[in-house]
Amino acid sequence: MNAWTVAVFLTLSVAVPAGAAGRPAMYYTDASHDRSLAKDPDVEWFQGRYLMYYSVNRGRDGWAVGIAESGDLVHWTKVGEVLPAGGCESKGLAAPAARVREGKLHLFYQTYGNGRNDAICHAVSEDGIHFTRNATNPIFRPTGDWNCGRAIDAEVIEHEGRLLLYCATRDPAMEVQKLVVASAPADSDYGRDQWTQLCDASILEPQLPWERKCIEAPSVCRHDGRLFMFYAGGYNNEPQQIGCAVSADGVSWTRLSQEPLLPHGDAGEWNASESGHPGVFTDRDGQMHLFFQGNNDNGASWHLSRMKIAWDGTGNPYLIRPGDGRVFRLR
Repeated sequence: MNAWTVAVFLTLSVAVPAGAAGRPAMYYTDASHDRSLAKDPDVEWFQGRYLMYYSVNRGRDGWAVGIAESGDLVHWTKVGEVLPAGGCESKGLAAPAARVREGKLHLFYQTYGNGRNDAICHAVSEDGIHFTRNATNPIFRPTGDWNCGRAIDAEVIEHEGRLLLYCATRDPAMEVQKLVVASAPADSDYGRDQWTQLCDASILEPQLPWERKCIEAPSVCRHDGRLFMFYAGGYNNEPQQIGCAVSADGVSWTRLSQEPLLPHGDAGEWNASESGHPGVFTDRDGQMHLFFQGNNDNGASWHLSRMKIAWDGTGNPYLIRPGDGRVFRLR
C-alpha cells in the first residue's frame, strides 16, 4: 500500500455564517482555490469530532477530496485535503464515502476525468486525515452489456454480515446514469478480488420525469429492519433533486414517491438551481441527518447544508430543516 498525498489546512475556516439571504443554519463552502465550491458531502464521527469529506475543484490541479471538522454539525473548519496520487487517480478523485469500522476510517471514492474508465477506489486511515491506498485500486467497476463499465459516487453500508457497495454507472452510450450494487465480506481488506456484483441489470434507473436521464449519488441507511436509499435524480442543475427508495435486501428497490422528497429551492433561494448529491449520517444518539449540495447560480458556486431525518407513523422518512423547522414529506 502507498501513502496518500495530503495537504493540511490547520486554521482555515470556510464555514459561512447563517442569517443573510435566507441561508440555512449550515451553509458551508470551500474558498481555498479561488472559487466557492464544495460538493458531494459525507460525514462520520471519528476520534471525538465530526469529519466531513467532500469534493473540491482545485482549478488546473483538478479535483480532490476536502476534509472539514465540526463539533456541532453546523460550523465547519477545513483541516485537510486528500490529493490525487498516481495511476488511475492521476487526473483527480472525488465523491467520497466515509465509514468507520474497527477503529479505522475507510474512504471509498471515485477516480475523476477518465470518462467510461472511472472506477471506485478505497483507502484507510488511523486519524481521518492521512490515508493509505488499497494496493489493488481501483477496487470496483461494473460488468455486463447493460453498462459502460464506469463507476462513480460510491456508497457503502454493512448489512447482514457483508459490505454493500453502491455506485452509479452509465449505459453503453454514456447517456443514462443508473445504479449498481456489489458486496464484499465485512472482515475483508476490500481489495478488488473481494467484490461480487449482485445484479445483472440496474437496481435503480431513471423512469420519472423529474429524474430525467440520471439517477446517481446513492446514500443508504437502515431503519426498523429496512434499508432506505436517498438518491439524486437529474444531472447537476437540470435541476438535480433528491428522492427516496426502500429495500428489504439491499438489491431490489422500490420508490417511495413519484415526486422528489427534497426538491430544489424556489427562485432566489440558495438552492434554486438544485438540491443534490445526498449523504446520510447517523449520529451516536441515533439521530439521522441528510447532507446535500446546492447552488443558485447554475454551478458557478456550490454550498453544503443539512436537514434532520425523521420518521412518520408508517415508518417512512421526512425531512426537517433546522432553523425554521420547515418539513419536507413524501408526496
